[in-house]
Amino acid sequence: MYGDPELWQELLDRLAAITSAFLKVQIEAGASAVQVFDSWVGALSPRDYRRYVMPASASVFEAVAGYGVPRIHFGVGTGELLGLMGEAGADVVGVDWRVPLDEAARRVPRQGPAGQPGPDHPVRPESVVRAKADEVLESAAASGRGHVFNLGHGVLPSTDPDALTRLVAHVHERTQA
Repeated sequence: MYGDPELWQELLDRLAAITSAFLKVQIEAGASAVQVFDSWVGALSPRDYRRYVMPASASVFEAVAGYGVPRIHFGVGTGELLGLMGEAGADVVGVDWRVPLDEAARRVPRQGPAGQPGPDHPVRPESVVRAKADEVLESAAASGRGHVFNLGHGVLPSTDPDALTRLVAHVHERTQA
């Protein structure tokens, strides 16, 4: 990225084209939402994100804009990048467990937030899982906007699938209108 910016740009252009094609196929096959998931983007400064990565992300979101499905942009460790990630064109900006949702909503005023508990959340004792999920839901409610509840960075391989089922049931129970 720094040593050969032209090669970096060529690589990101190719990745953006491949990602756009992949998301289009997913939507055409029935996906009701799509997500660009960037595990390493949080390693960048806001200036480097804007210069080196944001244009590729924006081109992906633009490529699928006409399909009318929600577009989610998620990265790990992106607290300082949330506003810029929102500018890239997603409808929802994913937030990992490091930034409270009410704060994320302040940093990304045009999009709704998604995410929150860390990957170890479902492997905690059941009472802790429920209490932490409630904290997330309260933080989301304080933001005054919609929220997509998901784990802030995937699921650990050791996670019991039944724990995820119970977590989802709890969130659904707490958020029924």
